[in-house]
Amino acid sequence: MCADFELADERPVYVVGGGPGGLAVAAVLRQQGVRAVVLEKSGAVGASWRGHYERLRLHTTRARSGLPGLKMPRSFGRWVARADVVRYLDVYAAHHKLEIVTGVEVTRIDRSPDGAGWLLRATGGRELTGRAVVVATGFNHTPRVPSWPGREAYEEGGGVLLHAAAYRNAGPYAGKDVLVVGVGNTGAEIAVDLAEGGAARVRLAIRTVPHILRRSTLGWPAQLTGILVRRLPTRLVDAAAAVLARVAVPDLAAQGLPRPDTGLYSRVREGAIPVQDVGLIKAVRKGRVEPVAAVESFDGNGIVLADGARITPEAVIAATGYHRALEGLVGHLGVLDARGRPVTHGRRTPKQAPGLYFTGFTNPISGSLRELALDAHRIGTAIARRNRARNRRKGATPPPSVRA
Repeated sequence: MCADFELADERPVYVVGGGPGGLAVAAVLRQQGVRAVVLEKSGAVGASWRGHYERLRLHTTRARSGLPGLKMPRSFGRWVARADVVRYLDVYAAHHKLEIVTGVEVTRIDRSPDGAGWLLRATGGRELTGRAVVVATGFNHTPRVPSWPGREAYEEGGGVLLHAAAYRNAGPYAGKDVLVVGVGNTGAEIAVDLAEGGAARVRLAIRTVPHILRRSTLGWPAQLTGILVRRLPTRLVDAAAAVLARVAVPDLAAQGLPRPDTGLYSRVREGAIPVQDVGLIKAVRKGRVEPVAAVESFDGNGIVLADGARITPEAVIAATGYHRALEGLVGHLGVLDARGRPVTHGRRTPKQAPGLYFTGFTNPISGSLRELALDAHRIGTAIARRNRARNRRKGATPPPSVRA
């Protein structure tokens, strides 16, 4: 448990979500002498990381992926494995002595009756009141599978269709014909995992041709480039990226994966992150992963593609993204845009909802863990400053430092 706090407002700050973003904010708040309680609906922190496919490694370097107050150990290597991320999050929570309540899902957030804080409604009929709330439920919250025509009949007929969130490793698909739908980083990596793990045939359905980057070129990680170009003009970055791609990435048009005809950074601005190569280029060149057209519909035990081709894979893995699923939680507060994304993030709060913060709902090319760490500092500092100002107005005793 955290130490006692002498505050004008003794209500805690509630952090909704025990992933990296939520833990980072809670740690910074604790360092600032503000009590923070993390509410996690699963039974442990880092639930999404525990459920990711086993092959996964960070596409960002270890040195630029640590959260505030605790570096990732050098023993993890440069590209940190999923299992090591999970271990790090467990150690992080213990290291900072975070106050975490698991098995509690927050279902709705409203202004508190006195208008000075927030009322959280949670499972089990709980009603919790906090001075501020940080929503950190994550970019990858609820798996999204398109409503393809014929999908229900395909599944009812025994067809295997699962979202990438349910994929763990290639073992169950050894010797099978598998279609992976979606060529983001997840779909590309699962396709490679299947090809290397013994699947008889692996096809990758592509609707929009992706930009592909080497994860590292001559020792220079793509993440560093992403950090450096974030504030440069879009046209300049697009032009430079096109030149780099022609030098570093072979032309795979003959294998069904042509170069995209739109700029890399223009696509990033629209929310499309480049695919970092962790074996896809080699697998496509050798024919172990076959790019095909997008899925249009299911037809009995087969699938009809956008180019009219019909294929009959034994399993379909949909790497088709996630819903942020914030509508039921905060949609009634007018704090989401037309796509269901928070209108603010980091230290800024919506004008109509002061004291309500969001973190982890962007997908930056500079690295999500790095940005979560930066957001945590900004949010923690903003809440602590607001709390000190409130204490001064009320003549309260300033909060003591948190005991070690």
